[in-house]
Amino acid sequence: MIDSHCHLDYPPLNTNLDKVLARAEKSGVKYFLTICTEDESFEKILNILKKYKNVFGTYGIHPHEAKDYIDLTIDNIKENLLKNNKIIGIGETGLDFYYNHSDGKLQKKCFLKHIHASQETSKTLIVHSRSAEDDIVDILSSEVKNKSFKILMHCFTGSKEFAHKLLDIGCYFSASGIITFKKANELTETFQSIPNNKILIETDSPYLSPEPLRGKTNEPSHIIHTLKYISKIKKETEKSVASFTGHNFSKLFNLSNL
Repeated sequence: MIDSHCHLDYPPLNTNLDKVLARAEKSGVKYFLTICTEDESFEKILNILKKYKNVFGTYGIHPHEAKDYIDLTIDNIKENLLKNNKIIGIGETGLDFYYNHSDGKLQKKCFLKHIHASQETSKTLIVHSRSAEDDIVDILSSEVKNKSFKILMHCFTGSKEFAHKLLDIGCYFSASGIITFKKANELTETFQSIPNNKILIETDSPYLSPEPLRGKTNEPSHIIHTLKYISKIKKETEKSVASFTGHNFSKLFNLSNL
């Protein structure tokens, strides 16, 4: 298994990371992608990448933080991508109009800078979307027409209609622990409609622990519960789900040697 989205630099995971990763590896997780949300996070991620061979990272500014990165440039993003050869993606970026911690216009400007960096570097874009479906589709569709780039919709919780608009432009989708929640029937139907070759799995740890651990601190070892649920709704063996989600991760992030 591969945890395609976690925050290993966040507490409490970062206080005992050796044990967190050992538990994950014991449960069958082979690789981890730890996600950047702002510059302070990135410095911690670089240290993690140096210490753990099977951890990859990203660089990006979360939409919540856009107000603090008005002066961020495409070149800034590209420079940070070069700081370690295990920086394999851009993000997490996107739009969050649910919390609106940053002004919507600032979020869009920041999002576009990340998109253009992705287009210029061929690094995969990792997208956070909340209460912003129309804008996400409009922006991504328009930009893909200008120059194609790879897109992963992280912790996807959208409707079937939203998913299929994104499938039309080649997006991949990552399922988090949310899909295991008792009221996630619509999300279950959405993932049943998404082709297997477009699905990844993630924890978004330390957040969003899957059932039966909901409400507890999440960690990468818990991804097994999400995998089991995908296995059930897709009528595939757990081994098959681990295989196709791992293959999709490798393809999406150009990691042919995993």
